[in-house]
Amino acid sequence: MIIVTGATGALNGATVDHLLKTTPASEIVVVARDTAKAQRFAGRGVAVRQGDYADAASLPAAFEGADQLLLVSSSDPAADHLALHTVAIEAAVAAGVGRILYTSHQGAAPDSPFGPGKSHYETEQVLAASGVAWTSLRNGFYAHSLNWLLGPWRETGVVAVPADGPVSWTSRGDAAEAAAVILASDGAYDGPTTLTANAAPTFAEVTAIASEVAGREIGFEVLGEDAWIAAQAAAGQEAGARFMLGMYQAAAGGYFRGTDPLLGTLLGREPQSVRDLLAAPAPVAH
Repeated sequence: MIIVTGATGALNGATVDHLLKTTPASEIVVVARDTAKAQRFAGRGVAVRQGDYADAASLPAAFEGADQLLLVSSSDPAADHLALHTVAIEAAVAAGVGRILYTSHQGAAPDSPFGPGKSHYETEQVLAASGVAWTSLRNGFYAHSLNWLLGPWRETGVVAVPADGPVSWTSRGDAAEAAAVILASDGAYDGPTTLTANAAPTFAEVTAIASEVAGREIGFEVLGEDAWIAAQAAAGQEAGARFMLGMYQAAAGGYFRGTDPLLGTLLGREPQSVRDLLAAPAPVAH
């Protein structure tokens, strides 16, 4: 049996959708904090269980019977991610799970300037010490993040960043599809498993692609950290900017520069590219 947490979210929800193309619904379970939000899976014959990393008592029953368990990483900005992940891993071990798969990040490293990179690395260490077979899905930085990391370039005609560096911008949808393939392989991929697009353009190179897509020159500026934070603060976005500054610092430090052909191999096609993202209709602001 394959049990998937976080299926009400975009990443693992898409993974379950792909799994259902090849795996009987009776062999899949989804775990959600709010089971009402997972009813689309129940309507397709998938069992839905309640479980919350922040409620350790809810997890043993949620994980029971799992040959493979896909743990989504916490995205709660106010939470202690490592503590939540450790609770989930310990519950999986106690439940006798055969293999734990975890949605990690390509930039997982103990010294990453980007906070999530550290917590992903620390979670991988907990997995390695768990005594259970594990697979860490080290997904490339999700390409849809460019919709805000590039700023309002379509309106201003300028991309302004605090620092520059290469990033293997990767489609979240591609990562979700690859996770389904890996789950269906039943243990063929062990330990850290890197899933990235085929290129790692810098923000300057992404801006050049944006110019080609827009059919007009888009300017590019590296403002420096202090000036960039000041500009974000003036726009009322200082708190989010201070968090994301670590991402730009990590990019400049080369933490996201690596690429790996495995994603394309698993998909049987070329992964989506930055050009594909920028050429798509701009997301509607809400």
